[in-house]
Amino acid sequence: MITVQVVYAAQNAIYCAQATLTADATLHEAIVQSGIVNMCPAIDVSVMKVGVFGKLRALDAGLHDADRIEIYRPLSADPMEARRRRAKKQARQQASS
Repeated sequence: MITVQVVYAAQNAIYCAQATLTADATLHEAIVQSGIVNMCPAIDVSVMKVGVFGKLRALDAGLHDADRIEIYRPLSADPMEARRRRAKKQARQQASS
């Protein structure tokens, strides 16, 4: 038997659950058995990316004892566009100084 932790960071809260599984369990089985989907119905693993300790994994990937499974929500803004806005703002501030 192995024990894993399943985490999801929503915009306003962090959800965390544990699951004890057989050694041959998959990532998807751990998410379902942890009950985290019941705690946060916004989770849809069929479209969201998941990983273990920050590295993307497929839902059928195997697990090890004490793994931390992370469910990633979609980005709320395009990183390149956000960088452009910050650069423009900084340029305006420097020009007015």
